[in-house]
Amino acid sequence: MLSPRGQALLAGRHPAAGALANPRCRFLSLEGLIDRRQAAAAGMLLEKTMLPHLRLLEAPIPPETIWGQTRNYAELLPKTMRQRTTHLDNPRSAGFQAANEIGLIAMLRSESYRAFAAMLAGRPLKAKYGLQAIAYAAGDYAGPHTDHHPEEPDAASGYLDVHLSFVTPGVRDQFLVYAKTGHFTEMVAATKPGLITAYRLPFWHYTTPLRAKAGQEQTARRWLLLGTFLFKDQGAR
Repeated sequence: MLSPRGQALLAGRHPAAGALANPRCRFLSLEGLIDRRQAAAAGMLLEKTMLPHLRLLEAPIPPETIWGQTRNYAELLPKTMRQRTTHLDNPRSAGFQAANEIGLIAMLRSESYRAFAAMLAGRPLKAKYGLQAIAYAAGDYAGPHTDHHPEEPDAASGYLDVHLSFVTPGVRDQFLVYAKTGHFTEMVAATKPGLITAYRLPFWHYTTPLRAKAGQEQTARRWLLLGTFLFKDQGAR
């Protein structure tokens, strides 16, 4: 699926190779690394085969964040979201089996995929990593969060998420917003064909509600293939 530019990154000849090795670089948004025709075909294939195997993941804002508050300006917002998802780590699950039939598991478990992620990270990654498929429909979003896991030793000092993004023709827009120097000042469009985003977590970010083109609210979706990788060396944040 890689374009010539994507193949150059895999070989270490792209400017983004190793960029996340810099602790000050927490996020990459990369266009043109996946062939545009392949990206369009992938979105339609995911829509056709994976949609029936997703479950709704919904966490609305709890009412007590307002009515349980006892001091001015002391509000605390937990992670909120609405999306559909399935994990791709259990061979017995229907989602895994459907993904396996279309070659998705083979691609995401390939040596070249892990090597691609390691090239973005600029450091060795552990062989075992997690996989997940997510679909954002019209109005779906992920609220501000850090993805920090201080109770998990292997992830407490940081880890890597790689997102492969594919959209159906009915999508109007969706944006990724993230913090820089303590403020939500950075924003990138998430609906570009075959977009690859890479996160050196934890840091503050969120995903805006997906907006559909007029009359296409039922078919507008952004598909996200998520790989979560742990660093072999957990020394640096």
